[in-house]
Amino acid sequence: MTVTAQRTGAASVPVPPPGEAAAGRIRLEHISLRYGPASPTAPSVLQDIGLELAGDEFICVLGPSGCGKSSLLNLIAGYIQPSEGRIVIDGAQHSAPDTKVGVVFQHANLFPWLSVARNVEFGLKMAGMPKAERRRKAQAYLELVGLASAASMYPHQLSGGMKQRAAIARTLAADPSIILMDEPFSALDALTRESMQTHVGEIWRKTGKCILFITHDVDEALLLGRRILLLHPSPGRIVEDFANPLHAEGKAPLRSSREFAELREWLIGRIADGAPSGAARQGRTGRAEAMPLGGPSSRQEPYRP
Repeated sequence: MTVTAQRTGAASVPVPPPGEAAAGRIRLEHISLRYGPASPTAPSVLQDIGLELAGDEFICVLGPSGCGKSSLLNLIAGYIQPSEGRIVIDGAQHSAPDTKVGVVFQHANLFPWLSVARNVEFGLKMAGMPKAERRRKAQAYLELVGLASAASMYPHQLSGGMKQRAAIARTLAADPSIILMDEPFSALDALTRESMQTHVGEIWRKTGKCILFITHDVDEALLLGRRILLLHPSPGRIVEDFANPLHAEGKAPLRSSREFAELREWLIGRIADGAPSGAARQGRTGRAEAMPLGGPSSRQEPYRP
């Protein structure tokens, strides 16, 4: 794959050319997860998840608390193992944490005794990257997230949004092909959260990474997700999987639009249902189907063509 470089001041960030995705294909094959005794009769957290993610998708996983969103993320990250099924990343079975997969958590988890730049460099240093190279790389990603001027500051001097941007820069610096985000803005105030949503959308467009974003916020899923997965609990399972029509033809969603309000109402209704109505949309391949606007107003019916 040919890779171009996006200029960010004195340093550059590798970016796939338009239409050419980086590696980062994920396939989940009949994944089930049970905690407790190793018995097929133990309660399932996740049940028979089949899913395929392409290399440059932005996928939001939406659902109420307890539906298995974070467990799904932990499985893909390699932190826990499925009770049944397997996970394949770039053609190889995935069973442990891997440099191909980066994670941004709910809290930034920065080292308080290190500056912002040194926090971003930390993983590169542990990997043995020469000092000059890792500092150039850290600077490039700090510029990408808009924190170049804060490189010498310490975590206690940063706002909540700045801390999360530093955490995102640290994850990007390791150059994973897949980035998992576990409700990274849940602790932020509303205005900062909106700003961070804009930042993450821009970062995704510039880097071409595959992003799997966990959220329980319907508006956030509609604003960010080019593809949306809806999980229902007890056991956790995918009940909806669709391409977000609000992002059709590259347009940005408007909260004030009729289309946004309509899709938001439908999703809230599906979350409230607590059980699938009709077949799950993922189908046999786990690939997303486009969801046209103008569906039924009833919350009891799936939003179908």
